[in-house]
Amino acid sequence: MNIARAIDHTLLKPDATREQILTLCAEAREFGFFSVCVNSSWVAAAAGALEGSGVVVAAVTGFPMGAMDSKAKAFETRRAVECGAGEIDTVLAVGHLKSGEVSCVLEDLRGVVEAAGAARVKVIFETCLLTDEEKLTACRISCEAGAAFVKTSTGFSTGGATITDVRLMAAAVAGKCSVKASGGIRDAAAAMAMLDAGASRLGTSNGIAIVQGAPAAQGYGAPPVRPAA
Repeated sequence: MNIARAIDHTLLKPDATREQILTLCAEAREFGFFSVCVNSSWVAAAAGALEGSGVVVAAVTGFPMGAMDSKAKAFETRRAVECGAGEIDTVLAVGHLKSGEVSCVLEDLRGVVEAAGAARVKVIFETCLLTDEEKLTACRISCEAGAAFVKTSTGFSTGGATITDVRLMAAAVAGKCSVKASGGIRDAAAAMAMLDAGASRLGTSNGIAIVQGAPAAQGYGAPPVRPAA
């Protein structure tokens, strides 16, 4: 397997600069990553840098809490697609799900999927905040809303992807949508374990370290590590 094609090369730190975003795009071209994943304000810059490369621009919306008004989340999604995003990683309305307001969460997701048009939507659960029952409900309504992927984590809460959660989600959505593991994937062994558990996409800022089998930088959002020459 070409593991690079499973990687969304990610930079979501609030202090990321234009230079860092352009470096992210250059790395994605060089290493053949599937996409870059950036905050929506950087979509136009990334799309311009990646024009003609085949690398997709993925934008996060409703990030990182998912607690925005549904119309605002849909507007951000629509605008990101207009600026060149081919995929949308949107955060599920966690608080509403935990309140048992399933229909509210479903309509929120449907609004994002509709606003995304032809762009694929990944729904970020923030699994560290959910019970297994809530994760299963989130899988069901994400598929019902028309999402292409369910995704474990933002990387900005109390925990990231786990093998147990990836297996649970993969079993729940089998044949309906795919699974993206994200948060805390820092080396090749961790990446392969997530793929073996049922993920087909990986969100990580350590993509270079993963494809080269190098030790990764510590901490989510840390810059990729290039091995010494």
